[in-house]
Amino acid sequence: MTIQVAVLIVAAGSGERAGGSIPKQYQMVAGKSLLEHSVSRFCSHPKVDTVQVVIHPDHLPYYQSIAALHDLPKPVPGGSTRQDSVRFGLAALSEQSPRFILIHDAARPFPSHALIDRILVALESHEAVIPVLPVNDTIKQISGNSVERTLDRSLLSMAQTPQGFHFAMISSLHQQFQNEPCTDDAMLAEKAGIIVATVAGEATLTKITYASDMEEVNRMMSGVVEHRVGMGFDTHRLIPHDPDSIKGKQSVILCGVHIPHDKKLEGHSDADVGYHALVDAMLGAIAAGDIGIHFPPTDPKWRGAYSSRFVVHALGLLKEKSATIQNIDLTFICEKPHISNHRDAMIKNISHLLNLDPSRINIKATTTEKMGFTGRGEGIAAQAVVSVRIG
Repeated sequence: MTIQVAVLIVAAGSGERAGGSIPKQYQMVAGKSLLEHSVSRFCSHPKVDTVQVVIHPDHLPYYQSIAALHDLPKPVPGGSTRQDSVRFGLAALSEQSPRFILIHDAARPFPSHALIDRILVALESHEAVIPVLPVNDTIKQISGNSVERTLDRSLLSMAQTPQGFHFAMISSLHQQFQNEPCTDDAMLAEKAGIIVATVAGEATLTKITYASDMEEVNRMMSGVVEHRVGMGFDTHRLIPHDPDSIKGKQSVILCGVHIPHDKKLEGHSDADVGYHALVDAMLGAIAAGDIGIHFPPTDPKWRGAYSSRFVVHALGLLKEKSATIQNIDLTFICEKPHISNHRDAMIKNISHLLNLDPSRINIKATTTEKMGFTGRGEGIAAQAVVSVRIG
């Protein structure tokens, strides 16, 4: 039976440098072995037809529990080198004759579906495709204990797996160059003069080799991520402007925007009801009380203060808790002034204060159909909801 996409996962190594009582590819991270993380990523991709794993014969008991969960085919015994193991795996897939093959190392347990997609798209127009990352450090060529020269890192990239190939081509090259050691499969294509295309790799796809690498992955995967939501609600009375205020410049302040209005909001600070509701929602998300606790209306130093200071203070408290704002939804409740023409300016102010993408901020307004104190034009209310990610 001919299939389109096959994956070959190479997991036949001993993994001794990673330490532990069992081979690294079967050590547990976040409830799964490294090998199962890779297997599950590929098996869940809608375009992958089959996943073939190459293992060390002595590791069969470890492998069987993974195979049972994912209905994997019988494993292929590996060879003495990675290159041998890949060749044996390709031979086992020859009867199915897939169009494309993705060859992956089990020591890179977290390939994303997006990466798989990038490789498969590139394989439509190239015979060989590999994911790469740029080299960020300065690279030195060393001889003994001395530096010979500095390499131009702009010309260098780090190769990752899975590496994608047209199956017939890479199978032929593995036979042709089986006695010429290569550290990855793309080298075989290079030897044959075949152009190897590249796609963007992923920083999370680093290879696990040593015990320190395993410790780092455990730290990364075991970090607790918590999502919380806070709600804020505030109201302020509308009162006449001061008799000496200049007509035409009379306004209310909502989310830092001066909006023309024949009345002003009453409050100890600038009475910015939008910012006050936002601050209470931010504080609520991290269980840090309310705006009155942090900025008591009885304290004279806050008289006439810009409420943007309160927003910045609340953001600092979020950072202390390792909380990151995910989105903001703010609703004004009033008959007047009309909010819609000032919405973008408000969003811009909040975006600047919180260093948050405007696409994560929503502002809207509603009325109470002339009912209640907002309906009678006696005041303005605001309600804010803020979601945060902690960790």
